[in-house]
Amino acid sequence: MSLKTIAEYADRIEAEMARLTLGAEGIEAHIFDGGMAGLGLGFMTPARLMVIPEDAARARSVLEKLGDA
Repeated sequence: MSLKTIAEYADRIEAEMARLTLGAEGIEAHIFDGGMAGLGLGFMTPARLMVIPEDAARARSVLEKLGDA
């Protein structure tokens, strides 16, 4: 399965909130590198929010409406 990065966050909690928002819209999202962001190292390795390519445009639209993308 191929995934596409739609947003990056220096803070793991922000990434989780975005993931939950997408989930509420029926879009399955995954967080990669969240462990580094959770340790306060998100400035070096941000948490990446990823979705399947077919959901990328819709997911970005949802996040843009929240001012999150």
